[in-house]
Amino acid sequence: MTKEKKKKTHVPLRLNLLFFAVFLLFSVLILRLGLVQIVYGDDYKREIERTEEVTVNNPVPRGKMYDRNLKVMVDNKPLDAITYTRSQRTTAKEMLETAEKLAKLIHKETNKITERDRKDFWILKHPDEAEAKITAADRKKVTEGELEEKDLYKLQIERITEKEINSFTDAELEVLAIYREFSSGYALTPQIVKNKDVTEEEFARVSENLDSLPGVNITTDWDRTYVFGNTLKSVLGKVSTSDEGLPSERLDYFLSRGYSRNDRVGKSYIELQYEDVLQGNKAKVKNITDKGGNVVESQVVSEGQRGKDLVLTIDMDLQQAIENEIEKQLLQAKKAGNTKFLDRAFVVLMDPKTGEILTMAGKQYVIDKETGKPTINDYALGNISSSYTVGSSVKGATILTGYQTGAIQPNKYFYDTTLNIKGTPKKASYTNMGNINDLTALKKSSNVYMFRTAIAIAGTEYVPGKGLNIGSSAFETMRNYYAQFGLGSRTGIDLPNEMVGYKGTDTLPGKLLDLAIGQYDTYTPMQLAQYVSTIANGGYRMEPHMVKEIHDPVDDNTELGAVVSEITPTVLNKLDMKDSWINRVQDGFKLVAMEQGGTAYKYFGHKSYTVAAKTGTAQAFYDGPNKDKYKDLQATMSLSMVGFAPAENPEVAFAVVVPWAYQGHSSNGLNGKLAEFALDTYFDLKKTRQQADETDETTENKVVTGKEIQQEQAE
Repeated sequence: MTKEKKKKTHVPLRLNLLFFAVFLLFSVLILRLGLVQIVYGDDYKREIERTEEVTVNNPVPRGKMYDRNLKVMVDNKPLDAITYTRSQRTTAKEMLETAEKLAKLIHKETNKITERDRKDFWILKHPDEAEAKITAADRKKVTEGELEEKDLYKLQIERITEKEINSFTDAELEVLAIYREFSSGYALTPQIVKNKDVTEEEFARVSENLDSLPGVNITTDWDRTYVFGNTLKSVLGKVSTSDEGLPSERLDYFLSRGYSRNDRVGKSYIELQYEDVLQGNKAKVKNITDKGGNVVESQVVSEGQRGKDLVLTIDMDLQQAIENEIEKQLLQAKKAGNTKFLDRAFVVLMDPKTGEILTMAGKQYVIDKETGKPTINDYALGNISSSYTVGSSVKGATILTGYQTGAIQPNKYFYDTTLNIKGTPKKASYTNMGNINDLTALKKSSNVYMFRTAIAIAGTEYVPGKGLNIGSSAFETMRNYYAQFGLGSRTGIDLPNEMVGYKGTDTLPGKLLDLAIGQYDTYTPMQLAQYVSTIANGGYRMEPHMVKEIHDPVDDNTELGAVVSEITPTVLNKLDMKDSWINRVQDGFKLVAMEQGGTAYKYFGHKSYTVAAKTGTAQAFYDGPNKDKYKDLQATMSLSMVGFAPAENPEVAFAVVVPWAYQGHSSNGLNGKLAEFALDTYFDLKKTRQQADETDETTENKVVTGKEIQQEQAE
């Protein structure tokens, strides 16, 4: 009985211990769960729901360009576009699958595929064969540290055969072309897959299948359109394509300013110079992603705004008319003969008081390599990017330099006859003019007067048969004074890559005399325009500029917005010369054009408007694009003319340059013909516009008067 009791009490004790142990374990578990939920619950919840915010900048259309009369010159043409945006976790396999689906819906050109693209794609399409190209020995080198894992991919690339990379079908190449676009963009940044020649059928098919094309979307892109064709196109500049993106030579510059690598930017000239204005404010989209990189929400931070608009100083009516005339005159001159080297001509019209460029025309005659027929190309850019010996057009600067240095005084007389200088070829004018003063020297374009002036500037005397004691300092003096007019120095125009011209290196006495008549150093047409403007406006060297105003864009995209900035005239320097000296040279220029016997009288002597001008003819050697065809230097004659009108109160200055215009002694007069046409057109347009304004004003007054009469009758 006692044993049985002892046995019964022993079993409950063990059960109690077991229950107690279970109780402790559950208590610990409950305590742990409470700790996790109460103390760390929010932290774990945030980790599970963790998201990342990524802000993406989407490009907007560029600003437009207008001429001074508000005619649109450069605009944006809308394009249907197909884009692809990959997430941060999108795999190459997933992109390939999407590319294969998209290739069945659109046609994609394959001409941009490179050999490396083919090799990368072959590895992607043939992973097993690619893996077989890595040997055990290669793997061992990685293990031993001789190679890195990434080097194995390089070995695969190197071992792909020509046959393998050429094994793709046309359909596979289209997939590759699309995949290439997919993989070239940043994560969460839309990448243009196709924006040129997207057909309505392609656009519709893609639109209908967007649900099965992850990352693919349809949108509207833009392309630059030039309303006036090739007119001034070389100066307006170029914009990079979506494929080009940021230019490599300026990559760091643009990236530091918030650009993306595939952004389209200005590559040259006005598009480049005013990139910060034309680019606009990008649309900003905030993509919220989960920890897997999937976009869970997109929020528009900023709608963005297209670039600001530029109003240029150019008058497109004037520009086009002058360009057409240059083309006509070039073709006629080439047919007339004696123009073996003639292939270009330039005309610049500038407001001498403000520096505004009204016309910057340049044309080049070339033979089409395919057809063998002549064609005329835009070469407006040559006005700042090419320089020439221009001849007597610079004589105004020589006379004023003589005044300023004290070498000559107004009304100084020299006897114009051939100079016989020891060690120098004979120097003469085109005819012996006898005893002449400075005004006659300008009117008839005396070389000898300029030679004697240069000799006096050098501080020496001319003695027939004797040499001249001229040092290099005389060249420096002449060039320093010339630079005050803009000759031989950059004009400061708001365009990149302006040429400064060529300065001769010889300091022989005869070269200084050549410098004085514009037959040694070379100058650009734009420098000539600035030089003559400085004389026209009384001695102020104005900075030429192509942009007149900057305007805010407007929402409807049909008109100009408010003025953001107006480009004000900039004086680079004032000639340190007496007003009477500048006035005297102005008078001399007027004699050239308006008095019989002046070298430009036949072009302007009969006009209703007055002109002050200076002609130039330079003996030069041909150094153009075809110079390699000739063993010896080929002598030729270049023509130029500068001036301003009206002569008494100048409102337009001009420079005409026709390099290598003719050979021999019979001039074709292209400089005068182009200058005459340019000024005739300028004043004709001015008159026509004034009459139109008067007509509009009269019509408006008539309407107002009619309303007033009706009101009176009603009363």
